[in-house]
Amino acid sequence: MSKAAWVTSAVAVVALATGLTAAPATELAASAGVATRQQADFVLACENGRSYPIQARAVTDQGDLVTGYVWTGRHHPAHIRLVPMGAGYRYAARGLWIDGWRQDAILNFGKNKSLACDVVRG
Repeated sequence: MSKAAWVTSAVAVVALATGLTAAPATELAASAGVATRQQADFVLACENGRSYPIQARAVTDQGDLVTGYVWTGRHHPAHIRLVPMGAGYRYAARGLWIDGWRQDAILNFGKNKSLACDVVRG
């Protein structure tokens, strides 16, 4: 399996080849405090000015992220997994979840704190 693309849900595909321009994922990962030996496959570039690197752990044959890790500034990354949705996508972890459609995502830290983010390929 290759680490070719970010997320899909059961119905909606996430197409990131839309010409997004941003800093390389390794550069953003370094600014978020991720060790350089870890390669970020995707990065959530959020409205608070922070970047949250995502490392894929398992992808489908079509290149859809099934499970992985997101670094949110904690000592250890949060393990995220795909939750099937009717439209868009949701990745859930203990204490946070990511909802989105295509390159637009919302990073939720519980019920009362959410950040608008853009998904950038690594």
